[in-house]
Amino acid sequence: MLNKNVTIKELETWLRETDKQKLEQLWLAADAVRKEYVGDTVHLRGLIEISNYCVRQCTYCGLAADNKKTTRYRMNADEIFACAEEAARYGYGTVVMQAGEDYGIKTDWLADIVKRIKTELPLAVTLSMGERPFEDLQRWRDAGADRYLLRFETSDTELYKMIHPPLPKQAIDRFEILRQLKLLGYETGSGVMIGIPGQTYATLAKDIDFFRQFDMDMVGVGPYIANPLTPLGRGEIKPDISPEKQVPNTELMTYKVVALTRLVCPQANIPSTTALATMNKESGRELGLARGANVVMPNVTPVQYRTLYEIYPGKACLNETAKQCQECLAARIASIGRTIGTGYGSRNHGPRANLD
Repeated sequence: MLNKNVTIKELETWLRETDKQKLEQLWLAADAVRKEYVGDTVHLRGLIEISNYCVRQCTYCGLAADNKKTTRYRMNADEIFACAEEAARYGYGTVVMQAGEDYGIKTDWLADIVKRIKTELPLAVTLSMGERPFEDLQRWRDAGADRYLLRFETSDTELYKMIHPPLPKQAIDRFEILRQLKLLGYETGSGVMIGIPGQTYATLAKDIDFFRQFDMDMVGVGPYIANPLTPLGRGEIKPDISPEKQVPNTELMTYKVVALTRLVCPQANIPSTTALATMNKESGRELGLARGANVVMPNVTPVQYRTLYEIYPGKACLNETAKQCQECLAARIASIGRTIGTGYGSRNHGPRANLD
């Protein structure tokens, strides 16, 4: 029987599996574990994309600093708080403030916004601000931030350097930052892209095992979607990898990773992502929820900003208002017999992994 003790070799075998009957066993096992550990509720996290400035040159991302075709924006404090108020009105238990790695977002400025939200609204606050100094992370935690998302993208160090070049004179270990976040008391989330050029099945299996080793509170995985405004999307970077080793960036592979992640991290909060919904606008989110996921992140960013936060093109629900998104998701969740969760939707902590 499939369970959390699945080995790395077995993870790789499942990633390569194509037999529909066997995959149905995987879907059923993941859904059963999801039901046992996190229940039938689907928690909604209101996403606020507060800035699309970024100092990095990631080769897959439309927000990269050298992309001169992107109109840059940075929301002000009142705009951000208004989005949080809207999320609270819709009954969301969490807001997720996300940005490029933008050092124009000053530490104390963001701390004041976090403190205001925590003081005036019944919301958990998740931050996704990239690689920031320990002092910034501490300040935001002290202000009341509950969670932090930092995707490590891949455990392959050479592939990571290719897709995520370091800043000059700055060698940062994202795994060390994840350890720091846990020590600060954040609920800590991470994740990877699926099918990024150069990613092997063996590497992706190790990535999933890293989720288990770090006992992640949240895990976000989604397919790589090429952006023609980036070096990878233009084909300027071509990793030396044989086709039989390259992981495809498909909808099916994403479901496999969601399901296997649920098995190895049974208590984690796992979203059915917007990227998945972008690949399958009809039922992508629902199938993700049926195969291990328990979170959806409706976008509450004002439309005029949302269209500028273009990591990849063709994002689902790009022109929907926050209200339209809320109504659509409520109907979709009800259609699969699940209910919308209330409150923060924090992880139900069990025994934690030893990170020493």
